[in-house]
Amino acid sequence: MLRLVMTNFTCAAYISILILLFSCKNENTASKTDAHDSYNIEEQSDLWVNYTGDADMPKIVLVSGDEEYRSEEALPQLAKILAEHHGFNTQVLFAQDPKAPGIINANYLHNIPGLESLNDADLMIIFTRFRALPDDQMVHIDNYLKAGKPVIGIRTATHAFNFKDSTATNYMHYGNYYTGEDAWKDGFGRLVLGEKWISHHGHHKHQSTRGLPAPGAESHPILSGISEGDVWGPSDVYGIRSPLPDDGKAILLGQVINRKGEFDESDPLYGMRDTDDEIAMFNSADKERNMNPNDPMMPIAWTKSYQIPNGKSGKAFASTIGSSTDMLSEGVRRMYVNAAFHLLGKPVPAKANVNLVGTYNPSGFAFTKEGFWEEKNVRVASLRM
Repeated sequence: MLRLVMTNFTCAAYISILILLFSCKNENTASKTDAHDSYNIEEQSDLWVNYTGDADMPKIVLVSGDEEYRSEEALPQLAKILAEHHGFNTQVLFAQDPKAPGIINANYLHNIPGLESLNDADLMIIFTRFRALPDDQMVHIDNYLKAGKPVIGIRTATHAFNFKDSTATNYMHYGNYYTGEDAWKDGFGRLVLGEKWISHHGHHKHQSTRGLPAPGAESHPILSGISEGDVWGPSDVYGIRSPLPDDGKAILLGQVINRKGEFDESDPLYGMRDTDDEIAMFNSADKERNMNPNDPMMPIAWTKSYQIPNGKSGKAFASTIGSSTDMLSEGVRRMYVNAAFHLLGKPVPAKANVNLVGTYNPSGFAFTKEGFWEEKNVRVASLRM
C-alpha cells in the first residue's frame, strides 16, 4: 500500500513539473511574439540567413529570387560585406518551393519566406524577376513601400513581379506588364524604381558593361571612391527610356564593350574580361547593324524618389548591373555599399571596404532546366557564416 502511494505521489509530482515547464516555455514564447510583430533579425531559421552587425546599426533585408542572374549568390555576399565590414544587420530571403522548405529554388515564382521581416526593416534591397507572390507575402512589400522607406533595386528588379491575368491577386498592378491608366502603369519597376523591363541594349553574353559617370554626377556620394571604369560586369546593358521619370537622375551610364577573347560557355564570364577595351559600334546580335548601343549610352544606375498611392514619399536607387559575376567587380560592390549608406542618411565612406567575405565563386548567369534546383539541393542554412 505504501509503495502504491509513493508511486502515485511520484507520478503526480512528475506531471506537475512537466506542466510548470510547459507553462514557462509558453510564457517565454508569448513574450517574444508580443515583442516582435516580424521575424527577429537575431533569430536564425532554415528559411533565411542573418548576418549580425552592430546593435545600433540599421536592419537591411535583401530579397532574392530570379531565375537567371544568380541573386541567391550575389545577395548573401553583399549582405556579408555590409555586416562584416560596416556593421549593418542583414537578412537575406530566398525563393523556395513550399514542398521543400529550406532549399533554394530560384525557379519557383510563388514563395519567398520571411517577407514579414520588412515590417521593421530600414532598407530593402530587392533582386527578383517576374515573381507572382501570394497576397499574404506581397502585403509586406506593399506596407513597406507605403511607409516610404528606401529601396535599392538590382538588375531584374525593374521587372520584379509579373501576375498573369488568371492570377487571383490584389497586387496585379505591381506586375511588369500592368497597363492600367493609373499611377501603377508599367508596374513596380516604373513607379518605384524608374523603369520596367524594356530590352537587352547590348548583346547578351557577348558584350559587357563599363560604367561611366553621368554628366553632372561625378561627385555624387554613391560614386565615392569609384574611378571611371571601376564599375564593370559581364552582364549586358539594359534598354532604358529617356528621360527617367519624375526626378530620376542618372548616376552612371553604361558603355557597351565588345569581347576580345573567344566565347566560352563554360566560363562564368563567357570569355569577357574587365580588360576588354573595344567600344561597341553596334549590337553584335543585330544582323542589320543599324543601331549604335553607345549613341546614346543608357543609364545603368540612377536615383529616384517614389510615392505609391496612399503612401509616403521615399527614395530609391536602381542599377541594371549586379549579377553574381558582376559582383566580382570591386566597383560594383562599392556602388551598392555606398548606395546603402546614402539612402539610410549616413555619411558615405571615402572609400568603403568592399573586400569579399569568405569564398566567392559565382556561377555564370543562365536559365536552368526543370529539376536543376532539386538536384543542386542548396540549403539556406549552408550560407551562414
